[in-house]
Amino acid sequence: MSKNKQLLLQKRPLGLPEKDTWKLVETEIPTPSDGEILVKSEYISLDPAMRGWLNDVKSYIAPVQINEVMRAGGVGKVIASNNPSFSIGDHVYGNPGVQQYTVTDGKGWHKVDPKLAPLPTYTGALGMPGMTAYFGILEVGELKEGDTVLVSGAAGAVGSIVGQIAKIKNCTVIGIAGGADKCKYLVETLGFDGAIDYKNDNIASKLKEHFPKGIDVYFDNVGGEILDLALTRLAMRARIVICGAISQYNNKTAIKGPSNYLSLLVNRASMKGMVVFDHAKDYQKAAMQMGQWMAQGKLKSKEDVYEGIENFYETFLRLFSGEKLGKLVLKVSED
Repeated sequence: MSKNKQLLLQKRPLGLPEKDTWKLVETEIPTPSDGEILVKSEYISLDPAMRGWLNDVKSYIAPVQINEVMRAGGVGKVIASNNPSFSIGDHVYGNPGVQQYTVTDGKGWHKVDPKLAPLPTYTGALGMPGMTAYFGILEVGELKEGDTVLVSGAAGAVGSIVGQIAKIKNCTVIGIAGGADKCKYLVETLGFDGAIDYKNDNIASKLKEHFPKGIDVYFDNVGGEILDLALTRLAMRARIVICGAISQYNNKTAIKGPSNYLSLLVNRASMKGMVVFDHAKDYQKAAMQMGQWMAQGKLKSKEDVYEGIENFYETFLRLFSGEKLGKLVLKVSED
């Protein structure tokens, strides 16, 4: 009889998590009660937000508790059902955590169709990263046709979608990414108008070159120095969307905030945080639009898939080393 492999949080890290932050255990496969379903997870989404969930601090969501299954979104198949809304064989997306089997009452889970898109895509462009990009740039960023747009972390799961949506809306888009290969990918594959290599370019001079009249919308995934430099190039009434700050997540000292924030005053600009869960009621609308763009060839999705729940830690580290392209996904099912 198969077992359920689960990854449990063992301690709260300081700085970059070490391998013993988690422990892999084997338990019995759970049995669904009335109104519940049993889902066999196939693909788990690995996201920078996971680092924040390890901290015991007040945030938009409660932290993962010690000895709890590590939180994660994912897609899988219903293999047992006592819930009339789900049938055996349905593919579903929800929040199973980093484990191979999960029991749920179905709340917060929805069906997905592997005939319309590969299952990993439902953790990326058609999942939370896609929803984050869609609502972040269009609603929080108040994107308008003709805007000049800067995206940091532009080769990642969210940033790559943000830039493509902005291009669909006839904007000029510049992405910031690490390394020549990623910058080439942004321009030649995703259609960005230009790219800045933060590892090798002088970011300040490149921002002046690409934004002679200023940045209308800056979609920030990294925080730190790049956010500070973007603040110096704002256009009048610019909008900054604070989606993430991956450069700061593993700090052992206080988070570095922007010193150039008075540019917001001078340019009558705004800087606003966004959390995708605030837009949950409109996910279906966004997913339909994103799916249509994909079918039309206007929107590309890239998933970087690794295998084995045992390899969670090494795969997780790719979020912070930059050794990935697009959406980072871990296949946890055992065929």
